[in-house]
Amino acid sequence: MDWTRLISDKRLGLEEFHDPRTQIRSDFQRDYDRLVFSSPFRRLQNKTQVFPLPGSIFVHNRLTHSLEVSSVGRSMAREAWLRLAPKYDGTPTGRILLQIPDIVATACLCHDLGNPPFGHSGERTISTWFSEGNGLGLRDRLSPRQWADFSSFEGNANSFRLLTHQFRGRRKGGFAMTYSTLASIVKYPWTSLHAGEKGKFGFFSSEEEHYRKVSAELGIPSLGDGVFARHPLVYLMEAADDICYQVMDIEDSHRLGILSTEEVRALLLGFFPVEQQARMQRAMGYLDDPNEQVGYMRSGAIGAMVGDCARVFAEKEESLLAGEHCGPLVRLMEPRLAEAYEACSATAWTRIYCAPDVVDVDIAGNRILTYLMGHLMEAVLNPEKNSSKLLLLKIPRQYDTSAPTMYERVQSVLDHISGMTDVYALDLFRKLNGHSLPAV
Repeated sequence: MDWTRLISDKRLGLEEFHDPRTQIRSDFQRDYDRLVFSSPFRRLQNKTQVFPLPGSIFVHNRLTHSLEVSSVGRSMAREAWLRLAPKYDGTPTGRILLQIPDIVATACLCHDLGNPPFGHSGERTISTWFSEGNGLGLRDRLSPRQWADFSSFEGNANSFRLLTHQFRGRRKGGFAMTYSTLASIVKYPWTSLHAGEKGKFGFFSSEEEHYRKVSAELGIPSLGDGVFARHPLVYLMEAADDICYQVMDIEDSHRLGILSTEEVRALLLGFFPVEQQARMQRAMGYLDDPNEQVGYMRSGAIGAMVGDCARVFAEKEESLLAGEHCGPLVRLMEPRLAEAYEACSATAWTRIYCAPDVVDVDIAGNRILTYLMGHLMEAVLNPEKNSSKLLLLKIPRQYDTSAPTMYERVQSVLDHISGMTDVYALDLFRKLNGHSLPAV
């Protein structure tokens, strides 16, 4: 792959209007602004990240997480550019690489756009509705590829659909994002038939043509049988996401009293050499608030990982351009940082993700989404019933519930459900159960 092709400001669906002239805002900056002002992005404020949406203590939701990932991604991309700049000084490639901070910041901003309500358990609930629940009855009515799309439902693939699909009443190309931004969000550039045990893939069969068009334009090679190389900037987006969710989950758990200050102190100080730890301990002596102490250590830990991931990216540049899969950048950091990161990850799995409040959200979300899936799917597949006619009035017009194929009609339900906020899904669940009525 070559940077002069990988960085392209052509817009999906608007290729005929492409204008290469320099403007006040680059097209990549326009991508960022377009996302910030979009409805799907605003809805992230009412979608669970890990912990229940805030009561008296504020924790991260999908919106704040995405903003932080974008900030970290921009910084990491800038550091990577500074490391690569001497190599390309005075060349066309050098000027093109100036764009990568804006591309990565936008990719980070929309990387979770397609995630359903109730955190990652929402993805599992949708998948298992097909693989273990009432959706099993649809298997013989879909092709193997279509069935794999649903039984391995993946938020990353749904983000690509949300950004590229022409929903009813919308323009061609969906959000009409630049090719480079679209390629930079696809962490798993292969079809659902290669999803494997973890159920990870990058695009539904309905959007494969879009991805093939993007990859061909950018010179991303096909590795055969529906598998492609990654766009190199995916690694920066992925690393920013990995860093933020791991460290910020530790900070949130401290605020909620799941982890003690001493436990968090031990985890976060592990990111620094011994001599720096001593200086930080002295600096924290000036902070009386434990939350401020944790924030101080968290900031330093993120900064250390950002710098080292940028180093790894620059050192691995040739391998990444060759299409070799190098693994997550956080796994390739220097040993001290990698070990500290793994310690945070292990603590998250043993102490945080199984915490009572987190499990309660998973249980409630599973019940709510399973119920909504069953009833909305029944309405779409049997629209002639009176109950179906009433329920179909609740589905926004942009979702084509009367599409000609079974696959598209099922997708219309998933589009609606994955776009819901936690609050909306709970409210609809209550209304369908007759537990909530409009005020008289």
